[in-house]
Amino acid sequence: MRFFIILLVVFGIGIGAWFLLRDDGVVEQVTEARVEQALVANGVPDSMAECMSDRLVDRLSINQLLKLERLAPQEGEARLPQSMGDAMDRLNRVEDNEAVQQLVRAGSGCGIQMGLDIFGG
Repeated sequence: MRFFIILLVVFGIGIGAWFLLRDDGVVEQVTEARVEQALVANGVPDSMAECMSDRLVDRLSINQLLKLERLAPQEGEARLPQSMGDAMDRLNRVEDNEAVQQLVRAGSGCGIQMGLDIFGG
């Protein structure tokens, strides 16, 4: 009987882990929504943020996504960078070249995709 109860508990934990961690699981949905909200809060249009968040969540680890939060304006900074120097300073704060590269790729890819959708390419 004790073995049966332990087996049920292990099975329940396995089902719970699968539900949370599978593709389109709860963890991925929450992360993607949070990334999308952060992008919108920092001036990215809704449709672009939706596209980029999907790509970023697929390509970056949770730790790398957290590092991208360093792009947010710090006290005394404008919401959007006012010059190329300001933008570079924010990108340098991330301290993760792969995360920055994926951010640029996601933004470029989504921008091209949106342009093609608009202009019928």
